[in-house]
Amino acid sequence: MSYPTLTPQRPLPGTYFATPLPGDIPNAPNFQTKTPSVPAGQSAPALSPPKVSPAAPKSKNETLSTRQRAARTINDTLAQESRYPDLDSYLSQGFSSDYDIPTSPSWAPFHKVKMYNIPDQIFDQYNRAQVSTNMGLFAGLNHAWVAIDNALYLWDYTHPNPQLVGFESQPNSINGVHLAKPRPGVFLPSITHLLVISTTAEVILLGMGYETTSSDTKQVTFFQTGMSTSIRGLDIHVFASSDSTGRIFFAGSTDNDVHELTYQQEEKWFQGRCGRINHTRSSLAAFTPTLSFSQMQPECVGEMVIDDTRKLLYTLSSLSTIRVFHMKPDGSLALAIIKPAADIYSNIGHIIASNETLNPKVKIVSISPIPAPEASRYHLMATTATGYRIYLSATGSYSWSPTPNGTSAPTSMQAHYVKTPPFDTPSASVVPSGVAKFQPSLTSKFPIHSMNPTRFAYRFPPGYFFCFACKDPTQKQDTLFISSPDSGRIARSQESVLPTKASETAIWLSLGSRAEDVGLSISPVFATNTPGGFSNELAVQYDNLAPEVAILTNTGIHIVRRRRLVDMFAALVRNGGGSEGLEGEVKNFIRSYGRSETLATALAVACGQGVEISSDSRLSKINDPDVLGFARKVFIEYGGRPTMNENAVADTTTPAIDTVVPSPRHSGIALYMSRLLRSIWKKEIANASNPQKILPSVNAEKLQMIQRDLSALQGFFKENKSFIEGLSGPEALSRASTKQEEVALQAEHRALHSLVHLLADTIEGISFVLVLFDERVDEIVLTLPEEAKQRFLKLTFEELFSTSKGYEIAKELVKAIVNRNIARGSNVETVADALRRRCGSFCSAEDVVIFKAQELLKRATESGSNSELGRNLLNDSLRLFRQVSDNLPMDYLVSAVDKYIENQFFAGAIQLCLSVAASSDKANLALSWLMDGRPSEDPRRAYYDFRKQCYELIFKVIVAVDKLAASDPGVIDGQTTLICKRQNEAYEVISGSKDEVFLTSLYDWYLEQGWNDRLLNSTSPFVVTYLERKSEVDVAHADLLWRYYGQSHRYSEAAKVQYQLAQSAFALPLARRIEYLGKARSNASTFTPDISRQARQKLLQEIASLIDVANIQDELLQRIKEDARLDSDRKATIMKAIDGPILDISLLFNQYTDPGSYFDLCLQIFYIADYRNSADIRLTWQQLLQQLHDRTVEKGEPQPYEVVAEKVRSLGGRLRMSETIFPVPVLLPMLEKYVLDYQRGLAPSTWVVDLFLDLEVSHDVIYSVLESMFYNDEAPFHGSSRRQTAGEIVYLVQRWFHDTARVGGMVFGSDAIAARVSETLRILQQSALGPELLQVAQELQLRIDDVIR
Repeated sequence: MSYPTLTPQRPLPGTYFATPLPGDIPNAPNFQTKTPSVPAGQSAPALSPPKVSPAAPKSKNETLSTRQRAARTINDTLAQESRYPDLDSYLSQGFSSDYDIPTSPSWAPFHKVKMYNIPDQIFDQYNRAQVSTNMGLFAGLNHAWVAIDNALYLWDYTHPNPQLVGFESQPNSINGVHLAKPRPGVFLPSITHLLVISTTAEVILLGMGYETTSSDTKQVTFFQTGMSTSIRGLDIHVFASSDSTGRIFFAGSTDNDVHELTYQQEEKWFQGRCGRINHTRSSLAAFTPTLSFSQMQPECVGEMVIDDTRKLLYTLSSLSTIRVFHMKPDGSLALAIIKPAADIYSNIGHIIASNETLNPKVKIVSISPIPAPEASRYHLMATTATGYRIYLSATGSYSWSPTPNGTSAPTSMQAHYVKTPPFDTPSASVVPSGVAKFQPSLTSKFPIHSMNPTRFAYRFPPGYFFCFACKDPTQKQDTLFISSPDSGRIARSQESVLPTKASETAIWLSLGSRAEDVGLSISPVFATNTPGGFSNELAVQYDNLAPEVAILTNTGIHIVRRRRLVDMFAALVRNGGGSEGLEGEVKNFIRSYGRSETLATALAVACGQGVEISSDSRLSKINDPDVLGFARKVFIEYGGRPTMNENAVADTTTPAIDTVVPSPRHSGIALYMSRLLRSIWKKEIANASNPQKILPSVNAEKLQMIQRDLSALQGFFKENKSFIEGLSGPEALSRASTKQEEVALQAEHRALHSLVHLLADTIEGISFVLVLFDERVDEIVLTLPEEAKQRFLKLTFEELFSTSKGYEIAKELVKAIVNRNIARGSNVETVADALRRRCGSFCSAEDVVIFKAQELLKRATESGSNSELGRNLLNDSLRLFRQVSDNLPMDYLVSAVDKYIENQFFAGAIQLCLSVAASSDKANLALSWLMDGRPSEDPRRAYYDFRKQCYELIFKVIVAVDKLAASDPGVIDGQTTLICKRQNEAYEVISGSKDEVFLTSLYDWYLEQGWNDRLLNSTSPFVVTYLERKSEVDVAHADLLWRYYGQSHRYSEAAKVQYQLAQSAFALPLARRIEYLGKARSNASTFTPDISRQARQKLLQEIASLIDVANIQDELLQRIKEDARLDSDRKATIMKAIDGPILDISLLFNQYTDPGSYFDLCLQIFYIADYRNSADIRLTWQQLLQQLHDRTVEKGEPQPYEVVAEKVRSLGGRLRMSETIFPVPVLLPMLEKYVLDYQRGLAPSTWVVDLFLDLEVSHDVIYSVLESMFYNDEAPFHGSSRRQTAGEIVYLVQRWFHDTARVGGMVFGSDAIAARVSETLRILQQSALGPELLQVAQELQLRIDDVIR
């Protein structure tokens, strides 16, 4: 966090350094800084927050649009002005004698603008007075009153020939009259005010109506209320009333009691409609005798004032005692504080030294409340009879409340600050020579008699002090002293590290008569409702008329007007300046108020804001060319230059242009613009407090006034842009001597251009608001969608002028205005042209075309969609809509499509949607987004989303046309029906589209609707492209792709898709992959034109190979399902891995079949992999036979040899009798050995030979193996086992002989083999054959020998 430096930076001419802001926090809320109040007994802080330029560069690189930059400048300027010091901060504990009493009338803070004479009728009545006369003002109503004996007369003192309004219907002399606001709900609305009239006998409530007539005159009407209460014995002449609650209090000169006048609509038990309550003593105390043994000075109430913001009533007694009462919400009044004058003077004794004009003997003559919005610390200002002002605070138990709500009463009151009167004119002789005139340490010791004696004084927020002193020995003339805070100097004090001084400017006026009453006829406007910024008069000097104070004397009503800073500047120019000349006055102005404030004021004068008093005492604008010309010169020549913020340059992340502090000229423009706009900037456009009627939150006259001022500023820029650095254009850059100067000029141009741009937008925005409320805005808003309606009701002027949100809402309202006029039959071109002239930004040339197209569409609907005129109008509207398809808003498109559907213009609706979609994305970014896999965080997605909205409207059209065609026969008497033709037209537009994004969305929608056949029947070549793209991520689309190929007789492509699906990474079960492979083999086997035989065979071979692997994997899956060796979790894991993609053959062997002892599957893998290691193959067969035997024996059935035989027979077929994997010379001895080991005597002796014969192994091969086994005579085939081999040879030869003889060919295939067999039989006969086999062998030999011979 950064802190203000204690050493002030050295100022440069024309610039103000901006204190670097703390590190930026993204999206941090913008809190307004409130200057802390100073508690009692503490001094003011030595430092005040430095003033930041509205366009000070931010520490973070921000990319802002022109509107955003200008809006930020306005907001920063408004925030800067809201940091204006509050009363508590610049009236810290102490005293001040500082006044600036100018000698030149041009610098006067107030001036007397007019005097209204008292009508002759009043003097006539006055001359007839017998008992008493009183006079007073109702300044807020521009009326004065006079009470002569028992009669009361009012007149409008601003009227040249006023009519007296009298009240003479009561007999008693009138002592006083007071104007009050009635309590809500008691009287009719026509009674806007109450006149409280005190007479010698009673207090009367008289109703009064105040209204403005058609001739712009003010009219007062009296109403008898019948309410009065007796005050016998009381001399009532002091009143006070609460505007917020309607409570009325009064007091008299006979005692120090405070009474309340109660009134209500109806009488109640023991309580009439009007009554009186004494809040300071009970009703019984009035009858109790008072015994006094000392002479006490009688005390009565001399003045009574109310602070509605704190719910406090203050009274000032004749002994200068101040009492504070709390007005409780329950209607009671509680005495909270009694502050005698001695205590007050005691409080200030350590602040300012006592002297002849400031001591406890000096009477307090007036008190004035300080409202809570103006100060959180100070509550009351008391004025002494010598003109000293004493500021007092009323605090609670611990401290004053910064946000008072009136619920709690204060408990103590302290004086903290004293403002002395100005020095006496001859006081220079009193102050020792060589001493500064305003040196507080010495001036406090000397009495000041300049306002002695003071008769009474008033203080009006934000600090206007009117003090009436009467030095005339005859007591017939008053001298008026007026002072007020110098807002410009106080505001500038933020730039200094020195303590803030209570700068006041003042003026002496001689009234020439005796003042009777004072009041505000034009009340001031306050910048804020909080102490910080409340008193900033500079910020609101253009909002309303300058405040005026009416002063009633015995000769007339004097009007004193507050002079604005802009009026002072204009007067200085008109009067030619003082002794230093105009240039000297400008420099004085800059020294006093700063360069930015001076430039803002000069700009205002140049734009015609200056006002002067004409010869007939009227206010008039200063349009003197010399005055305007000099103000223009000051603005141009004293504008300063932009500067580079060297501290920010060190930050390499910040572009150089963002480190530039714009010139004071830019700050001046921002000040002037923000002051013109401040009253509406944050305000909502519409007032929707009454849901039935939407009213403007700002009246049209106010908006027009602001627009006129802004237009004058715009005209000033247009006339002088060539002379203003930053607006003069690129040629100004040629004058830059360094790169830094060039960057500074670019930043200045950017900053000024943004303000000028906002200026134009604001002028048009105000025009739009005026146009909007010229229409029936209630009806217009009702046509908006609910969401848009709520956005409009919350829309502020700032958002309208400077944000895209405001622009969009305005466009919707323009559309609603035009649609309403179209519905009423108005000419759309007339309406649109009027909108373009007044607010062209919200109604462009494209908007006019859209409105014209809408009108044609409406006429087509009225003419009938089937008529020739109607169809022509529909086509014309389509042509116009397509002309502006680049800028056609979505809501307009939706409305047009709905109308086209209503008129059965289906093809036109589809064409319009396609045109708008294509125009919105000419770079086809949506397609590239689709091709890149639709990344989520991608700016291209916005283009796709908009186009998708257009396509969804086409889907709506398709549904509508299909629904209509469903109930249509299509053909009648051989002729195509109209509905059928329009359906065909619509689908022709669709099929002819080349928009890939549209077709992709369309096909997606088809599938969402379950219209797969509609997609497959499409003739568009893009179907294949679409399905190919989609099939990469979705198996359903891949299925549709091979189905589409199949329907198109492109079987080879279908096979390829199915083959790829079988190998894909989709989550497919193994069975489905095998199914795909089966279909692929079928499709690949089918003839396909343009596919060569070689390519088809290659594809078939690849498919077959994969099928073999898949079958092994499938059998492995079934084995694992039935394998009891695996626990459930392990089995589920393995099955999940296998029941999916087709695995590599090596992976199947190494991870599953071999570790799982699935030997038959291992043999099949050996075959597929063309594995030729005979040792591994032999071992696997041995392990398989042993495994089969063991499992069969364990089960107990069937016979083991049967299981072995069946397995060998099955593998022989699967292995296709491969010589490598199914080697008969190895398997036959292996099986014979198995018989000898396990099945001897249990199985048929010839089952092994039968097995191989069943497998269609040739007799010759079997014979050769058996023959070799017999002749080798090796274990285990020797001894008695050799006889088994011999028997099998005999059995084989017998089968062989019969098989060859049966077919009629040569026995054994050749004589040589026959001779060889015969020889073997001879040898077998010599071996130990059984009798049966011996006989068989002999017979066979004889038959063979016969054949050979």
